[in-house]
Amino acid sequence: MIPKIAIDVITELLPMITLFCIVLFLLRFFYLKNNNKEFILYKELINISFIIYILLLFELVTSTDFHSYTNNFIPFREIFRYSFSSPLFYRNVVGNVILFIPFGYFTSYFTKVNKVSISLFITFITSISIETIQSLIGRSFDIDDVLLNITGGLIGYLLYKLTSKLLKKHSIEIKNSILINAISIIIMFILIYIIFALYGVRL
Repeated sequence: MIPKIAIDVITELLPMITLFCIVLFLLRFFYLKNNNKEFILYKELINISFIIYILLLFELVTSTDFHSYTNNFIPFREIFRYSFSSPLFYRNVVGNVILFIPFGYFTSYFTKVNKVSISLFITFITSISIETIQSLIGRSFDIDDVLLNITGGLIGYLLYKLTSKLLKKHSIEIKNSILINAISIIIMFILIYIIFALYGVRL
């Protein structure tokens, strides 16, 4: 079941997501048509998923919680504050890792980086920026969130490397495969659901 907070987010962001998807579709359609390029469904789904993901990430960053927060600049202090079996551990620790797995995958996919250091650098700068922005809008800066985000980015990078090798090995067979397109659609919805389900996580 999708949490109520996720439904609220869907309702709030649906007009913006719809507009961005329409604009992206039109741009991609005419770009592919005018340049005689092939339409590959799973690649277009990745583009749309990225837009949805960034919009949700933006919503998370700018949704200010007015509870009292204190900054944390000591690595691992907040991570080990939670019991491993507690809901807060899965929400604030595991959740911060999972939320940045798509980021690591998307950045690697769009930049086509071959070095993990580049992907981790992009993730680090993004996470530091998020924490800084949050500290300026009434929330807190937490170095542990940065470490967790980088871990998620690393996992996303490894997933990209794995999938890119599979795509390269079977590129001729899967480009127009109904199976790979169906799998892409399923993965996209799973990804969006996970992000919605973890919406309560404070990055």
